[in-house]
Amino acid sequence: FHAHNALDSKGWTHKFRPWIVAYTEVFDLKKEALAREKQLKSSRGRAFIRSSVLKNYQ
Repeated sequence: FHAHNALDSKGWTHKFRPWIVAYTEVFDLKKEALAREKQLKSSRGRAFIRSSVLKNYQ
């Protein structure tokens, strides 16, 4: 993320810098990781993020 945060260009996410890693998960297979990413982007997954991950950063 250091390189991403250091970019000078004015992109879509520029106003949300600096980026930090708030949560990680490890998977053995890319297929499993993509399935989890899809789940996290659903309404149920977003609820998990709000209740479990973001409460530590607000």
